[in-house]
Amino acid sequence: MKAPVDFYKTQKDNLLIEALHLKKKSLQLSLFRLAVFLGTSFLAYLTFGNYTEVLIITVLGTILFAFLVVKQTSLNRKRAVVKAKIKINNTEIDVLNRKFMHLDSGKEFVNPTHFYSNDIDLFGIGSFFQYINRTVTLEGKKALATTFTENKIENITNKQNAIKELSLKVTWRQHFSALASLVTVKTTSKSIVSWFQNYTSVLPKFLAKIQLLFSVFSIVLFGLVVFGLVSFTYLLLWFFCGLFITGKFLSKTSNLYAETDKVRETVKQYYVLLNEIEDENFSASLLKEKQQIITTETKKASIIFKEFSRCLDAFDQRNNLVIAVVGNGLFLTDIFNALRVEKWIANYKHTLEKWFSVIAFFDAQNSLANFHFNHTKFVFPEITSDKDVLKAYKLGHPLLDASKRIDNDFTIEKEQFFIITGANMAGKSTFLRTISLSIVMANCGLPVCAQSFKYTPIRLITSMRTTDSLTEDESYFYSELKRLKFIVDEIKTTDYFIILDEILKGTNSVDKAMGSKKFVEKLTKSMSTGIIATHDVSLCELENDFKNIQNFFFDADISNNELHFDYTLKNGICKNMNASFLLQKMGII
Repeated sequence: MKAPVDFYKTQKDNLLIEALHLKKKSLQLSLFRLAVFLGTSFLAYLTFGNYTEVLIITVLGTILFAFLVVKQTSLNRKRAVVKAKIKINNTEIDVLNRKFMHLDSGKEFVNPTHFYSNDIDLFGIGSFFQYINRTVTLEGKKALATTFTENKIENITNKQNAIKELSLKVTWRQHFSALASLVTVKTTSKSIVSWFQNYTSVLPKFLAKIQLLFSVFSIVLFGLVVFGLVSFTYLLLWFFCGLFITGKFLSKTSNLYAETDKVRETVKQYYVLLNEIEDENFSASLLKEKQQIITTETKKASIIFKEFSRCLDAFDQRNNLVIAVVGNGLFLTDIFNALRVEKWIANYKHTLEKWFSVIAFFDAQNSLANFHFNHTKFVFPEITSDKDVLKAYKLGHPLLDASKRIDNDFTIEKEQFFIITGANMAGKSTFLRTISLSIVMANCGLPVCAQSFKYTPIRLITSMRTTDSLTEDESYFYSELKRLKFIVDEIKTTDYFIILDEILKGTNSVDKAMGSKKFVEKLTKSMSTGIIATHDVSLCELENDFKNIQNFFFDADISNNELHFDYTLKNGICKNMNASFLLQKMGII
């Protein structure tokens, strides 16, 4: 199989050729359209005075010109899609070359009180979310963030199968994203759904019959005027009558237009995406289940959305003064369009939320599948129910440079606790984040950065980055106590993988050692499993008192007045500390 970066380069080269071809075709079409315009004008000039010939030439020329305009619009859309795909492939090439800081960081999802997200840099600059996120819709972005934070351990195999299948559909995924990127949407689907579900029709139903009869009579009256059977005055009076009727309901139709105009771009974006989902063949049960949601109505969801998009576009013609005045005066078009919109809302407002959720799901899943496609050496966790909660070989952090990354083997049994000591900068915190992120990725169905990974699904909870709060008048120590209390309350009812980094940092060393020991003892009596990193080697004495506690360490080697790290996890207790050495080395002391 071709390496991902080579695949993207080939795609980009092919797309550039296609873009050049479409550009030439667009230029040719523009020249032909100009020729039609000039030719029609010239022939009309030559036959001027012969009204029949002028009329025929003008009508035929206008029809041909309109046809070419439609073709040009379609061609421009194709060019826009190709341009979007080129951008997509450029992004993937950049990311694989470790250039991703320009992408959306998901900083709005940063939550210091979450079970783990803030501790493991899930969101923000340089985060895992920034690295993996390729969502194009607002709701897809939220769905991806929720996937990472929901802490669910059910149906992992189904999640894996969905990601595996979508990862192979690269062309489909890129086309989906390219189509979605053509429309900029600012309104969230949640607010749209809420408005639609709470909307109550304001126009009386009898207006539909009145509008139809009024339009029919206008056509008849127009014909009578053309054939000289009725005076034009009658048509003019009828025209003002139409404007009067439209004016009676102007406030209601204007309010409806103002609200629906906010969702017009969303509808345009979503109907093409629904069509992409409907027309694709899926075999993974999770993908088929989501696809089925949008095929439960009498019509395809994409067709229903497309019809509504056309309704909204027609309603938007009220801003064209000529069309609005003539249309309302003779056909009550404002009322007609408003009634169509209200009818659509009444028929489909109950299904909108489900359809939006399906689009968000596929948008989010495309990011997960893209990650799998980009990391062919990563492995999908083998889900087991053994006594080992996690057994990994050559486990590393997915955001570290593979050429420099040091991977570790790691096995921990259910209800075991590891105490990890180590010198400063020796790799403890990175290792804790590696384990944490691997658990999150496994629970999402993603492959992990390892050569093998056996896993008994378990929820994650951490305390690694506690801060004080000036706004809530909280000390650092009190904030940490609240976090530890949160963990203790959670593990009463649910098994968790607990990861703690240097607990009780906010008190003196004697008090810290005593409190830490008692807290660890409490954790060992729960049904949970976990890792505790500390600089306090006295905590390692607990290994002698509890059979389910084991000591590990990362160390540093000082040789030739230089500090060296191997970033390798070892059994036992760290003997080498480096704070004094570093202070002296940097000339601080």
